[in-house]
Amino acid sequence: MDRPNDDHKDKGRIWLSDLNPFRSYVESGRFDDYLRSHKAVVSATTASLLSTFAGYPLDSLKSRLQASRTSITVPRLAANILREEGIAGFYRGIWIPLVTISAVRAVSFTIYNETKDKLHGPYGWSRERLLSVGASGAVGGALAGCLISIGSVPFELVKVRRQLEYSIAAAKGIQIVKPPSTWSAIKDIVRGANGDKMGGTGNSPKGITALWTGMRLHWLRDTSGTALYFFEYDSMRYLLGRLPNGEQGPTPYWAPIHASIIPFVCGSLAGVSSWAIIYPLDVVKTKTQQRALSGLKYRGPIETLKRLLRGPEEAPRTMLAGFARLYRGLGVSAIRSVTTHGLLWTILDAVSGWIDHRPIRRSPEYAF
Repeated sequence: MDRPNDDHKDKGRIWLSDLNPFRSYVESGRFDDYLRSHKAVVSATTASLLSTFAGYPLDSLKSRLQASRTSITVPRLAANILREEGIAGFYRGIWIPLVTISAVRAVSFTIYNETKDKLHGPYGWSRERLLSVGASGAVGGALAGCLISIGSVPFELVKVRRQLEYSIAAAKGIQIVKPPSTWSAIKDIVRGANGDKMGGTGNSPKGITALWTGMRLHWLRDTSGTALYFFEYDSMRYLLGRLPNGEQGPTPYWAPIHASIIPFVCGSLAGVSSWAIIYPLDVVKTKTQQRALSGLKYRGPIETLKRLLRGPEEAPRTMLAGFARLYRGLGVSAIRSVTTHGLLWTILDAVSGWIDHRPIRRSPEYAF
């Protein structure tokens, strides 16, 4: 039997949907108060979950291209993964980054927004000047990246470990029959056993601090990259007509872009350009972590960079080939940035707008 309209509600009846506590909460004013007071967290978490899932296969390809010792095309690498590991190979290790990246971005956006509010509020930075708008985004981004990187290193290390399981084993001449679970990967890192089991030299870091392998490079990458990313995004949004109150105004005559796709365009461009600048740093970080996880002899960041550019002594590379090696995987990484950052800002703006314009609902009435 269908439930009648509220105007013709049968008296003396209790509708089961009215007794649902979740529905009662959603239709109450408390739910709207929660959404508005936690708008940055709700918007960033929702956007991050969806955008991370959409771009993860490309991130997995990027990590494998960076760690590969031989040149291989993206289609061939994708075909190899599909043949050897199946569709699940593209999503190997996704659960930790899906949860942690969403949490990290929620905290990151909160720090970023509150820092900007402080700078444009008590500190008096103008919201109507391009330099002030961009600089506040850079300061907020740098602070967020600096603080968040301390806690995110272990999660990204585990993600890299899971993504490179097959390539590490192949380099040692070992065939993986059943990939270890995420928890097993964490225990291997802490025990420092991964390198020994795969034919390494036993040089893997050991103990709980092993989870922070590559910390300095990770911190430098996140602090500089996040500062540059938010600087570019806020500057582009300002140039494309965002008003001081945060609403989207009319776009300039030289950029005939529909207002609905401006977040996607700005997010994509900021993601691609900032990532291209810090990409060599990410490659060095990945190679350093890969060697540590494999139990190979430690190489510092400068030595790793030189080896990437020059190649091994027995087969040195030309300078052009060295730079090509350094930027291996940038194409697929750029596609990933367009996908994830474009979707991130599009969904974030959509959820934020939905919260701002959501009508406050009164608590439901119950008929007895």
